[in-house]
Amino acid sequence: MGTIILGTGAYLPERVLTNQELEKIVDTSDEWIRTRTGISTRHIGGKGDETYQLAAKAAANALQMAGLSAVDIDLIIVATISSHMLMPSCACFVQKELGAGKAFAFDINAACSGFVYALDMADKYILADPGKKILVIGTETLSSRTNWEDRNTCVIFGDGAGAVVLGHGEGEGGIIGANLFSDGNLWALLHMHTAPSCNPELLQAASPGVHIVMEGREVFKYAVKAMEEAILKLLEQEQIPLDAIKLIIPHQANIRILNKLAERLGVSAEKIFINVQKYGNTSAASIPIALDEANRASRLEPGDIVLLCSFGGGFTWGAVLIRW
Repeated sequence: MGTIILGTGAYLPERVLTNQELEKIVDTSDEWIRTRTGISTRHIGGKGDETYQLAAKAAANALQMAGLSAVDIDLIIVATISSHMLMPSCACFVQKELGAGKAFAFDINAACSGFVYALDMADKYILADPGKKILVIGTETLSSRTNWEDRNTCVIFGDGAGAVVLGHGEGEGGIIGANLFSDGNLWALLHMHTAPSCNPELLQAASPGVHIVMEGREVFKYAVKAMEEAILKLLEQEQIPLDAIKLIIPHQANIRILNKLAERLGVSAEKIFINVQKYGNTSAASIPIALDEANRASRLEPGDIVLLCSFGGGFTWGAVLIRW
């Protein structure tokens, strides 16, 4: 008895950007990108693909699976770092787009960990009020926040959205627990500035622009260790053995991180769901996109224990356990 996933959904923009196309934009190659990141393609938004529009389409797919309509939703939580406006929130635009008239809505910014943070927050709302139906969405248009002259970052990121509908269930399934962390001391290794300040006293002269800046090698070292520790602490907290996990759905950062995580945990590659080759790193959207893909591919059955884990700018990281 607890918070269960009633439906999942995802949406990707139509345009697919290949490694071969990137070879014409920056000094890189298909072989270099694939061996270092595992990525072959990523989806890039066009007209009609603002962050909130991708979110609304993913949410509509999740609502359809759940057998609910937008008017049934009480709360919309959107995890994103690439909303087209700072105010109103992306979630408010999603509410308007869906026609979810009775829902209140807000965004959270925890970068790539945004979806797991939002999932834990929604779980607390439902435990406090079991009648609530909540949409949790991870959505990004990172193409709008990418320096297309930086070959170390522009080959990694993509656009997309994933969503889940949450409600209260009487059975044994549901969110088992979460373990969330952050460390603001390491912000400089992965960050993104905002628009220049209108107050000259607060102007950050060193700002490189409103795009993602990343020290990839340093992030790699922290990401693998942090996710491993979050997973093991959560399993110990909930007294669940690693062997009991049916599927691990990690943030799709790059293939090296995913392979190293599997190695450190001592699990087979088959137990870790990977789709980074198709979509690249979609930040807060990556886990819900992967979760929907796994769900629709019948990789999950009632009673299966699923582990979600992520690491992102902030630094933020964490893990969530779900009994399907």
